[in-house]
Formats: sequence, C-alpha cells, structure tokens
Amino acid sequence: MADEENPLPGLLQAAEEATPVEAVDVVAHNLHRRFGAETVSFLLVDLTGQAVVRLTTVGSVESGQDAERISLPGSVYGQVVRTQQPHQGTVPRGVRLITPVTNRGDAIGLLELTLPRTPAESVLRAVREAARALAYIVITNQRFTDLYTWGRRTTPLSLAAEIQHQLLPVSLACEAAQFTLSGALEPAATISGDTFDFTLDRETLHLSVTDPMGHDLHAALLATLLMGALRGARRAGADIDEQARRADHALLEYGGGHATGQLLRVNLRSGRTQLVNAGHPWPLRVRAGRVEEISLAVDQPFGLPFPHTYQVQSLDLRPGDRLVMFTDGLLERGAEDLGLDTILMDAQHLHPRETALSLTERVLEANNGRLEDDATVMVLDWHGAGGG
Repeated sequence: MADEENPLPGLLQAAEEATPVEAVDVVAHNLHRRFGAETVSFLLVDLTGQAVVRLTTVGSVESGQDAERISLPGSVYGQVVRTQQPHQGTVPRGVRLITPVTNRGDAIGLLELTLPRTPAESVLRAVREAARALAYIVITNQRFTDLYTWGRRTTPLSLAAEIQHQLLPVSLACEAAQFTLSGALEPAATISGDTFDFTLDRETLHLSVTDPMGHDLHAALLATLLMGALRGARRAGADIDEQARRADHALLEYGGGHATGQLLRVNLRSGRTQLVNAGHPWPLRVRAGRVEEISLAVDQPFGLPFPHTYQVQSLDLRPGDRLVMFTDGLLERGAEDLGLDTILMDAQHLHPRETALSLTERVLEANNGRLEDDATVMVLDWHGAGGG
C-alpha cells in the first residue's frame, strides 16, 4: 500500500487537519502507534540554547503537567543538539532513540522515543523522516499559537526583553550551498537592545548587527525604530548605503538616541561583499587557521545630529573564511582577558551555531553570570559563490 510504504503524506495531512496546538501530538501518536513506542516526546530548544523543554509526551506523562526543563551541557541531549547526529542507547524499558529536529541548520528541538526492542534500519529511517516532518510542522504552526514560543521560554521576560526577542529573526541559523550562518544574543541584566538580522533574496544574503545606546525599554524602543527602518529599506530594494541613511534618519527624527551597527551584503553568485560600519567594533575573520581583525573605516553611529554620509566598503571574503560580527558586549569588563582569538581557533571546526553560543557563554561566565551590556554575535561561514 502506498501509504504504508510512504506514511509521510498521511502524517502531514493529519497534522494539517489537527489544530495548531495539537499538530505536534499527531506525530507523537503516529510513531506511538506504528512502532509500539513506550514513550514519544518532542523537546524544544529554549531561547538560551542551553536547555530543552519537553513540550509534549505520549505514553508516559499525563497532559496538564508543567513542561520539564533539561539542561543540555554534559547531557546526551546536548550531544545530539551539538553534533546533529541521532543517539541510540539501552534504557530499563527498552531502547531510547533521540533524533534532532532541525531545519536548514536551525536546531528546533529533539524527537525522543523509547522502543521495546532494537529498531531495524527501516524504523530508524522512518523516525528521521518524522523528525524532518516535525520541523516543518512546528515552523508552520508557530504562526498560529504561542505554544512553541512558550515552550522556548524557561525564564520570565520583561517588556524590554519581549520587544527585543520579537525583533530577532524567526530562525537563528541558516544553511545554504554558499554559506552557513548563526547568531546568538545573551541579554544583559538590564536589556540593552542588541539585535541581529539576516535574510535572503535570489542573489543576495543580507546581514546586520546593531547596538542601541541605553538600557531597558528605551533601548528596546530604539531597536524597534532601527530594525523597522532597516527592514523597510531593504524590502523596498534600497542599496546598503540607503538602508543606513534611513536608519540614521529614523533615529534622528523619532528616537532621541543613537546606535552603532554593521550592515553586510553578500552576492551569492559572485561572492562580492559590501559593508557599512556605523561606529561599530571591527569584525573578525578566521582564514587558514589564523584570526585577524578586519580594519575598516568607521562611520558615524546612527542617530547623531552631525552632517555625514555612509560609505560602502568592500570586504575580502573567500571560500573557507569564517566572519564574526559582534557587539561591544562581547568585549565588556570582565571579558577583556577572554581571548576571542583563542576561542575562535578552538571552535573553527564547530558549526556556526555552536561557535556563536560558545562565545556568548564564555562572556557570561567571565562576568559571573551577569552582563552589564548585551553580548551579540553572528558567525558566517562562506563556502563559495555559485548556484544552490
């Protein structure tokens, strides 16, 4: 039977017919029924990237209980998220499978099953396919419910933090033939409004990292103006210097404050890279086993009331390069002896997702778990220009 040979169409249809809140449960019940699983769970990676939250469970936990939070460092769950390789191991009730739920490099969560016996290769393949389908189901249904947003939050957010997180891209990582990228943000005790952003069109990858002045709600409101101006200009097809000019004008006209930022544009067909630096720390480049600071001209921050223009600069980006853009929170007091070069050298074979998290974690540790300024980083691995 066609549906038995390839159950995915039926699984996706059943998820579509369920409510957005119950769509993930459909996958869990499907695997429970097909393979006689003792338990089936979906665990969602939280906002910090340091824990997973058991969002749904079939076969072991009754509904209505609080979500279980599991720390990733040192755990088998952390190993699967980090390596993106499935895990199989013996447990008292059978065999446990843990499979990554990922889309284009964005680690969404984990699918965990307990089976009564060692699974055949066909079962392992079916679980991997279900995990892939689950990623699309979560991405599609999170537009209609707060369930998945709730599941990613393991600590309450202030109003400023709520605004800040809503300004971030929906996915924190992306993979394509030409590049792999990821970003991470570690908020300060008093939110400082850092943001990062990326998007693709047919021929161009757009990146930005921004850092408004101030703290808490004022910084979050400045970030809202800044990101609205940058995204509006970009979506209107404006060149990178015009995007900078509109961001500058928005803060001058309405913001009552200033912000630093870097805007980057990479042509996916030619590899030509353009950058605008508005008072921001210089980026770092890892090339052939060496870390170097890219010394660029530094233009005025956005929002200062002095005549100025923004110059478009060329950046040398070659296949195999890793580019690291960050805010000055990564250099804050307590982290001055951290040694970014050493961290980047140690992490050069890690995925950008793990590298970005490693940088923000180390800064947080160096400041005893409390930052005075947001620490934000974007890591871009450039594989080379060409078709997808």
